[in-house]
Amino acid sequence: MAPARRDCSGWEMMFLPTGCLLLSVLLFQPALAKVCNDRTRHGQDNSWFTRDGEKLPIMVLMPMNESALMSSISQGIEPAVQLAIQHIRESRKYSFSLITKIYDTECDNAKGLRAFFDAICYGPKHLMIFGGVCPSVTSIIAESLEGWNLVQLSFAATTPVLADKKKYPNFFRTVPSDNAVNPAVVKFLNYYNWSRVGTLTQDVQRFSEVRNDLTNELEKADIQIADTESFSNDPCVNVKKLKDNDVRIIIGQFDENLASKVFCCAYNLNMFGSKYQWIIPGWYQGNWWEQANTTNCTTKKLLTAMEGYISVDFEPLSARQIKGISGRTPKEYEREYSRELQQKGVEASKFHGFAYDGIWVIAKTLTRVMELLRFKQRQDIYHNFTVDDREVGKMVLDVMNETNFNGVTGQVMFRNGERMGTIKFNQFQEGQEVKVGEYNAIADVLDLINNSIRFQGVEPPKDRTFVRLQRRHINVPLYSILSTITILGMLMAGAFLFFNIKNRNHRLIKMSSPYMNNLIILGGMLSYASIFLFGLDGGFVSDKEFETLCTVRTWILIVGYTTAFGAMFAKTWRVHAIFKNVKMKKKIIKDQKLLIIVGGMLLIDLCILICWQIVDPLKRTVEEYSLEADPQGRDIAIRPFLEHCENTHMTIWLGIVYAYKGLLMLFGCFLAWETRNVSIPALNDSKYIGMSVYNVGIMCIIGAAVSFLTRDQPNVQFCIVALVIIFCSTITLCLVFVPKFITMRTNPDAATQNRRLKFTQNQKKEDSKTSTSVTSVNQANTSRLDGLQTDNHRLRMRITELDKELEEVTMQLQDTPEKTPYIKQNHYPDANNILSIRNFTDGKDGEKSILKNHLEQKPQAQWGSMDPSRINRGPLEDINSPEHIQRRLSLQLPILHHAYLPSIGGVDASCTSPNGSPGSSPRHRHMPPSYRVMVSGL
Repeated sequence: MAPARRDCSGWEMMFLPTGCLLLSVLLFQPALAKVCNDRTRHGQDNSWFTRDGEKLPIMVLMPMNESALMSSISQGIEPAVQLAIQHIRESRKYSFSLITKIYDTECDNAKGLRAFFDAICYGPKHLMIFGGVCPSVTSIIAESLEGWNLVQLSFAATTPVLADKKKYPNFFRTVPSDNAVNPAVVKFLNYYNWSRVGTLTQDVQRFSEVRNDLTNELEKADIQIADTESFSNDPCVNVKKLKDNDVRIIIGQFDENLASKVFCCAYNLNMFGSKYQWIIPGWYQGNWWEQANTTNCTTKKLLTAMEGYISVDFEPLSARQIKGISGRTPKEYEREYSRELQQKGVEASKFHGFAYDGIWVIAKTLTRVMELLRFKQRQDIYHNFTVDDREVGKMVLDVMNETNFNGVTGQVMFRNGERMGTIKFNQFQEGQEVKVGEYNAIADVLDLINNSIRFQGVEPPKDRTFVRLQRRHINVPLYSILSTITILGMLMAGAFLFFNIKNRNHRLIKMSSPYMNNLIILGGMLSYASIFLFGLDGGFVSDKEFETLCTVRTWILIVGYTTAFGAMFAKTWRVHAIFKNVKMKKKIIKDQKLLIIVGGMLLIDLCILICWQIVDPLKRTVEEYSLEADPQGRDIAIRPFLEHCENTHMTIWLGIVYAYKGLLMLFGCFLAWETRNVSIPALNDSKYIGMSVYNVGIMCIIGAAVSFLTRDQPNVQFCIVALVIIFCSTITLCLVFVPKFITMRTNPDAATQNRRLKFTQNQKKEDSKTSTSVTSVNQANTSRLDGLQTDNHRLRMRITELDKELEEVTMQLQDTPEKTPYIKQNHYPDANNILSIRNFTDGKDGEKSILKNHLEQKPQAQWGSMDPSRINRGPLEDINSPEHIQRRLSLQLPILHHAYLPSIGGVDASCTSPNGSPGSSPRHRHMPPSYRVMVSGL
């Protein structure tokens, strides 16, 4: 043995202090044990388990030098160990006595290995190793225990590295590891339904290992890790990242020196109070914020940021006051321990309870091993039973795993060498930590003390900024107001429809195409109906129904627009086709042709809509906007969202619809402009249709642009769309039907009266306008038309004068033809020169008339001349001649009032009575149906 020691203590030890020692330990050479101490072979001496009262030595490894790191722990441990040995001896349940031999490791790897080697080589036969405080020294020694067939029980080594059973199979500890707090933390998170957390870890192996194990536990519990931050010195950048990622529940792993910096950063970033919850280790020293304050924050600021944090650590003594294996409650033991401390004048250690229970574990283990060995010895029939150190080591491992008793730290039980202990939760309240609950790892139960946790808000903090989706919907009052206006508009349209159907046979309504008017009303009502659908969103209907509404309202609006304004454009086109005919040739355009035109427009619409629906149908899409603060100040954020009706190629389909409707609108505007000067009583709505087209065109352009710009403001968009539809539909219906209604109310016989023409200066201006519009078509006939207009006016005046005289003559002829006084004959040649009358027969359509132009005949005699052949004729003969009879009949027709009707399709002049006044004679109200008249030059 001596040479081996000299080999390891010479010059080489100065430069390689762990040279041969480390090599011998790590290579696990059993031969070295034999060289150092042959007595380690238990088979050579079985007296340690056969004789009662045997003193069994226990190797104790811990730093005892006051200058060494963590030596304060060891100083507070020794009284607890001696107290445990004393209680074991007093119990009289054990046939042996334990003797502890302390070896000072000084928390140095080399010195710790040297102390362990010296204990193996020069110490007594140690059955177990008790101790291990410094993680680095403990891990090196624990890794070599299998080669020495020894089992180590630690009371203070909490590093998670030692939990690796493949690397440290012979290592046990009565103190829970740092990883033991992770299941407790997960249980605490689940208790408050926190499912989203963040971690802030100091870049040290001890904390990194805890963080890695915590990550696994969180994943098993389905808790989201929103962010994982690590720092070395300055944590402010990482703390800000946690805030930017909206981390509310922060699990920290750092020592007390950096804890003050962390909370100083939290204070500056306002990451404290009712919205945040910090969870940190609970093994810090008392008033650590004062001792470790190396920040620029004052103590007051630190205490403000620290208020309410939760610390998690193992329970040093059980809170359950029940008697354990020693026959004492935890409080009774604590009183005895305190007396020992006072006698020795040392400070208490937080691990003293685990050291006390550790001695009891060793005593129970050795007792059980001795019982097993004695049992095997009795079973040996040859009475030469021996056992080697390997068998003893294996038996110690098995017995240690079966340990289960109540100690001063709670129930002592191992699972894969790890202590299943109790974890306590403390909360920092008003400058001090207060216990608020504990977690029993064996039962997996979290027990929180009632009303002990004080959150700074009225409720526990949220694990995230709770985002409440808020639909941007149309306000119910706005929808109600516009719906009411729409209903009034539909009632108005229904009234117009009733008026149009009831008076469809009236001349005033009949001449304005009642079928086209019905289509205008139908289109307006469809447009009105689309407003109700535009106001419905997800707040009223389901998502599937909303998609259906997207399609239905689009179809209704497009079809309604085409139906209403297609009929208007068709009527305007007919006026344009008639009055812009350069040759002044009669054109007959019936309503059936206009219906075909409107049907063609609708067919184009249906083709576009069907292709749209099949190829790329409209679907419900949701557009989300940025977060907004809750207006009521709650700990939530509002994320507005808006529902749209869109598809993949929305721009293309809208472009097609807008292009088609735009061309249709431009065509209507062109027709309205071309017929702007046409003013005819029989077609009294052509001017109003033009006004409607202008208004609708302007409103549609403005409405489409503003609606696109306000797509993120549903109330504004709906209001604009609804008002545009209401305005366009209402103004169109009113311009088409209100003038007719007023005319029917004020002058119901306006269409049947044959009033005499009273030529005033205004009529003269109207004729001039009409003449101007005609001359604009053919500038070559300007001078000729002016002359014809003058002659026409002069002849009308003359006809009016003769009409009165002829009526008097007719009265006399029908009453007393044989006594009729002499009438000046010079008036009849003048009338004959003015009018040329011819019989005509009805065509298939009853509207064919032939106009014989007065100006195309040969020049007539002057108004004052007289036919010489008739000078000698008697008055009765001339009056009863066929020529005079034909003239009288012709003059009773409505020559002037309906002279223009053949140009729009031909109207039967005999349908109206020439004498509309009540005082006229009944004999003047009927005309033979076979006579039609046309006056030229109108």
